Amino acid sequence: MKQKFYDTAVKQEKVVLVGVITPNETEAREKEYLEELEFLVATAGGLTVRTFTQKLQRPERSTFVGTGKLDEIKEYVVAEEIDIVVFDDELTPSQMRNIERELQVKILDRSNLILDIFASRAQTAQAKTQVELAQLQYLLPRLTRLWTHLERQKGGIGMRGPGESQIETDRRLILNKISLLKERLKLIDRQNETQRKNRQALIRVALVGYTNVGKSTIMNMLAKSDVFAENKLFATLDTTVRKVVIENVPFLLSDTVGFIRKLPHHLVECFKSTLDEVREADILIHVVDISHPTFEDQIRTVNETLKDLKVVDKKTITVFNKIDAFNPADHNIDIKDTPLNMDDFNHSWMAKNNAPAIFISATEKENVEEFKTMLYDAVKTIHTERYPYDNLLY
Repeated sequence: MKQKFYDTAVKQEKVVLVGVITPNETEAREKEYLEELEFLVATAGGLTVRTFTQKLQRPERSTFVGTGKLDEIKEYVVAEEIDIVVFDDELTPSQMRNIERELQVKILDRSNLILDIFASRAQTAQAKTQVELAQLQYLLPRLTRLWTHLERQKGGIGMRGPGESQIETDRRLILNKISLLKERLKLIDRQNETQRKNRQALIRVALVGYTNVGKSTIMNMLAKSDVFAENKLFATLDTTVRKVVIENVPFLLSDTVGFIRKLPHHLVECFKSTLDEVREADILIHVVDISHPTFEDQIRTVNETLKDLKVVDKKTITVFNKIDAFNPADHNIDIKDTPLNMDDFNHSWMAKNNAPAIFISATEKENVEEFKTMLYDAVKTIHTERYPYDNLLY
């Protein structure tokens, strides 16, 4: 008898991206959003094969894009056997239902994709609870989409069909689970608060920044630890705290979840407790990927998110990381002869607009000692003010 062999390898899902260019956005800006969305898809394990965009005054209420564009997408999806279509903005439950009915493939929006990545990255009980809460809050208004096979059965007095009762049952179960998860998060928050109280004697420093800028690499460099670092979005989801000693000054360094543009509001709400380390820090280290073509937008996004978290008026050191990968041409800087040296960086508009600032390469260990000295001086200043009679520094 001839032996049969089966391929058990997980097939990489083929993905199509869809974006709408409104009068508020430029084509270049939407292109950049879609490139970031492609990176999110890659992080989730998918393969982006094509991108569709359409200029509209505002997204169509029923199908997000126009019917002509939706037909074009459908033709491509069928011809190329596409598995998933991802939209760059959050879809309403009715939009998702209509698009899914038309395209007959899995439909995701940016929020759903980010939640999927968060779910795969969560390690601790707190992160898992926060992700599950966000997923249920996202699912709740979209429940009807899961029960369309019962949609012909009408409800009403004396005619309550199984479709209606099943949706109501599911809704009640989800609301109960959301309530339970919120209570669990409150308990975890109280436990974390107790832990933080026990650490109050030490100065606390928090790494903040856009996702994938090198925060975990800097954390590993300073703390000599092994926090998971990877060239993917949201490699770190759980807050990590390590004790660091520079010369004779000990302090606590925390690595937090990265920020991203168009981050759904309910996700920010769910992760507020994780970001308590940021709120209670004495010093913020704002890490910026200087090699990214639009790092200024990323700085703005981080500052706006910090403002939403009511984290203002804290001493902040801006660390421009990845100077080894910096390309002046990406930023319209005309270099005729020699490449930029450290002196050029220190006298640039980047340093002046974000002072105090320092330029480093965490992977190449370039200018790292100067960064440690700057951080040491900042921690020492606060330590001396808080504990004027502490002989630790003398």
